Amino acid sequence: MTQTDRPDLFDQTALALHRQRASGATFLHEAAAHELSERLQEVNRTFTNVVFIGPEAALWSRLTGIPGRCIADDATLDLKVGECDLIVHGLALHWAEDPVGQLVQMRRALRPDGMMIAALFGGRTLHELRTSFAEAEIAVEGGLSPRVAPMGEIRDLGALLQRANLALPVADSLALTVDYADPLALCRDLRAMGETNAMAARRRGGLRRETLMAAISHYATHFARPDGRVDATFEIVFLTGWAPADSQQQPLRPGSARTRLADALRVPERPLGD
Repeated sequence: MTQTDRPDLFDQTALALHRQRASGATFLHEAAAHELSERLQEVNRTFTNVVFIGPEAALWSRLTGIPGRCIADDATLDLKVGECDLIVHGLALHWAEDPVGQLVQMRRALRPDGMMIAALFGGRTLHELRTSFAEAEIAVEGGLSPRVAPMGEIRDLGALLQRANLALPVADSLALTVDYADPLALCRDLRAMGETNAMAARRRGGLRRETLMAAISHYATHFARPDGRVDATFEIVFLTGWAPADSQQQPLRPGSARTRLADALRVPERPLGD
């Protein structure tokens, strides 16, 4: 089966509808954009041709104080080769059918030594909700259906940067714990974010009341605080890479070191096998 023959992971029509119905719960975008601003200050570079990608691209531009062109996170990005010195993919790459393809498109749009940074949800995101629904469906319906989109672990996500041939790749994460009055309040917030279930293989026909009540009970039992409120984890992974350039730091060639590790550590060198 070729890449084009594989069934879609996401229902793009449902995703667009969810985003259209979103009602302004942007606090996670705000937290991620604030983190991005601090990172860019450490880079200490002035960017002049910037593109922001995602459903809240204009918000990211405003919060970071960086003017730039704002585009949608379509499968084919509205980018020209070599046009940018900074591209920001704002908390939307987890919905991409082909995240490597998106990274490759961004790399091609960067000038030499241009910077790309993508924020997306990582594997720990909503693990409480995922666990609770899984336990409820097994108990009530005898099987599982996809309810929370699969999200990559940080190591796997970092490997995508190398597959896209981005230089100086770095992947790290920011974990946020948000407390809610109850699990239903979390679900309302997810709808307001436009982040509800858009899996192509999701079970159609609505959620059974018995399953919902079992999931709420499991969530409240296992993830409640002493005051009765419940926790929800959001892991935001930041992927950072650069377009290759001759001026960048390069790894040393194997065997080119001029100082032995044993000398640097001031310990006697021992043959292998001792």
